[in-house]
Amino acid sequence: LGTTAETATLTAMEEIMIIEKTKEINGGRVPLVLGNLGGNNTQVLLDKFDKIDFDGVDAILSVSPYYNKPSQRGIFEHYSELARKSPVPIIIYNVPSRTASRIETDTIVRLAKTHEKIGGVKDATGDMVEATKMAKSVDSDFIMLSGDDPTTLPFMACGGHGVISVIANAFPGLFTEMVSYAREGNYSQALVIHQKLIELHYWLYVEGNPVGIKSCLSSLGFCTPEVRLPLVEASEITRKGIAKELEKIKKY
Repeated sequence: LGTTAETATLTAMEEIMIIEKTKEINGGRVPLVLGNLGGNNTQVLLDKFDKIDFDGVDAILSVSPYYNKPSQRGIFEHYSELARKSPVPIIIYNVPSRTASRIETDTIVRLAKTHEKIGGVKDATGDMVEATKMAKSVDSDFIMLSGDDPTTLPFMACGGHGVISVIANAFPGLFTEMVSYAREGNYSQALVIHQKLIELHYWLYVEGNPVGIKSCLSSLGFCTPEVRLPLVEASEITRKGIAKELEKIKKY
């Protein structure tokens, strides 16, 4: 229940149905992170905690407040309230391209050191300098995850641990292989895969996520390409671009 799931256009009932179905299918097989507990109204989020059954949920992913553009002090207080309420660890989601509100590294580090429940960050800034600073400053058990597929490899080289991925919906094995190589320190092999996927990354994002990935998954036979308004399906140019890259990847 994040950006790729079109959570912004789901009804409250649909969210609950998806959570329960996911828990049923997962059955505790892998850690489950719930991505629909972020937003720009702190009190609404606190109330939402009371409506969710957290049994089978291992963590939440919480996007920073958007539109009303709080200060760093406001962002700190917002996440502090969530940390006091949440029964599970919180992964902060820093994605200023969507929120127009960047969480500064110092704020993330301060939150991590103040609240035990702040367990990690999904960093979609693509800023390797700040990623390096963060890796130097947080405790070893704080998880740093990339939220930007095209820069995942350099992010891991700067101290990151992994990724919450878009492209892995289409190529879970291949992208996991790249991440595994990076975690092992085998960056030359990771780079081979990174270079194979770099043009597809472009086409998946050129009209926004999840428009690109749903078009890609449709081409692979997994789902339809439709998205809910105000999003619209990928253009013919983007569909052709994706198809061309899929043909290249098949040869890999």
